[in-house]
Amino acid sequence: MTQTFEVRNPATERVLREVELTSAERTDAAIERAHAALPAWRAVAPGDRARLLRRFADAVDADVENLARLEVANSGHTIGNARWEAGNVRDVLHYYAAAPERLIGKQIPVPGGVNVTFAEPLGVVGVIVPWNFPMPIAGWGFAPALAAGNTVVLKPAELTPLTALRLAELAREAGIPEDVFQVLPGKGGVVGQRFVEHPLVRKVVFTGSTEVGRRIMAGCAAQVKRVTLELGGKNANIVFADADLERAAATAPYGVFDNAGQDCCARSRILVQASVYDRFLELLEPAVKGVVVGDPSHESTEMGPLISAEHRERVRAYLPDDANVAFRGSAPDGAGYWFPPTVVTPRSATDPLVTDEIFGPIVAVVPFADEAEAVAMANDTAYGLSGSIWTRDVGRALRVSRGVEAGNLSVNSHASVRYWTPFGGFKQSGLGRELGPDAVEAFTEVKNVFISTEEQ
Repeated sequence: MTQTFEVRNPATERVLREVELTSAERTDAAIERAHAALPAWRAVAPGDRARLLRRFADAVDADVENLARLEVANSGHTIGNARWEAGNVRDVLHYYAAAPERLIGKQIPVPGGVNVTFAEPLGVVGVIVPWNFPMPIAGWGFAPALAAGNTVVLKPAELTPLTALRLAELAREAGIPEDVFQVLPGKGGVVGQRFVEHPLVRKVVFTGSTEVGRRIMAGCAAQVKRVTLELGGKNANIVFADADLERAAATAPYGVFDNAGQDCCARSRILVQASVYDRFLELLEPAVKGVVVGDPSHESTEMGPLISAEHRERVRAYLPDDANVAFRGSAPDGAGYWFPPTVVTPRSATDPLVTDEIFGPIVAVVPFADEAEAVAMANDTAYGLSGSIWTRDVGRALRVSRGVEAGNLSVNSHASVRYWTPFGGFKQSGLGRELGPDAVEAFTEVKNVFISTEEQ
């Protein structure tokens, strides 16, 4: 019997569509089709594969507004963010379209012959995408995998499958064979589990919680299956006394409340030098209260709803009656999974507001004494994904950047993702790197071939 899932608009709570859930049997069949499609796909001439990826990018470009509106309805992303996300898929496809013609091996000098290496595709790649950024994270997985000659089976999050399904349609319109890139909506414990267990899947790319990432890594270890994991974060925004405090405070809300805080790169801990702590809070309050929360389809909206009622209750549980709430922004009443931007000043460094990845629009502001303490506090977490450093002192910026245990840091900025540069975390924030010029190599095996030149 076919099972379906109701996909809801988190801003209205209305049902958008019923989506059929992929069973374990259908997942296996899709994996086998992807495996059968491998020889023909890897045999496509590099220039032709590049052209197909560019046609895919052009199809996405022509559909950016439709994709963005679909994401607004399905995920509650603001329309401005959703347009950027669809554009990011386009740009990532164009970026990796250059890879097939540049994915080269080496000639290594050896005695007695010639030694060459080849970059071979892995095979079938399973990509598991989260609900918080469905479009770009999908593209970060499938674009370099396809460029390297692999076939892809992609599982979108159960809550947010609509843009992934549309991307699969656009891929087919661009001429990419149906079995080369397949989207399989379904439950993680069914579709994702088959990616982990099926021997024909040679690599799993997963973005999501650290807890689930551990289980995926353990499952893949049984087959020595390759993994790339982008997991949780509890990132620090470090503000020194010599920083441009007005700019640091004005931009801080967008470092944590973007996508309603549902971002593994959210700067959900603001560490402020004690001598300017009170002043920073004074500057931060109007910035937080000025965040426009509401209908994500409106051009002026800066923050939309949380993804579901269940997730809103999880976020709300972090604010008991005795929580030290400094101030809040606003949020609509009525239908929708709304939560106001909230600033807390915890009493202890062990408070869950400081230590846990809340994944909602709550930020903790904590004082520090000096540079050494700032670095120690930033590193006092199991995670190490991202962060920001605000200072006018270039030497300090470099020292602190080297001292903080995180994979992606920005100085006087909150940007974490640029498709030209590697993205990934330290510690329990993940394993491997996505994006950047070297990401495509993570979807290849190095084959070494020695050819004897001795007379026969």
